[in-house]
Amino acid sequence: MADERRAHWPKDLQDEIEARAWNGCVGTKLLSDTARVRVWHLHIPPGVRFPFHRHVLNYFWTALADGRARNFFEDGRLADSEIQRGLTRHFEFGPGEYLLHSVQSIGTTTLDYTTVEFLDSPNAPLPLLPDHSN
Repeated sequence: MADERRAHWPKDLQDEIEARAWNGCVGTKLLSDTARVRVWHLHIPPGVRFPFHRHVLNYFWTALADGRARNFFEDGRLADSEIQRGLTRHFEFGPGEYLLHSVQSIGTTTLDYTTVEFLDSPNAPLPLLPDHSN
């Protein structure tokens, strides 16, 4: 069932967010998975959008390159931002809190990030797709 907050989105985006609402793969490649952390690489070439995924664990990401990003949020908002190499953002979630979104590279350069998720967060980790990819 389509969410009215996203009625302005194309149908394929509306269908994707519904289908991937519990997708726990937050990067294009899982680099390390230990008892304490998951370390991901996220690689998004120009014009490409990384599919919807849900963050439930406390985490941070660091940009490995300059670029321009567009985030698609569950509430229907779009947010564009300039990304500078080395930019780091930290996120924390209480019990039951999450972030469901998709990221697109809207500039002329590839977006590259390292994301580190902390498994000792208030929420249990989501299951990963069998191939650890989107």
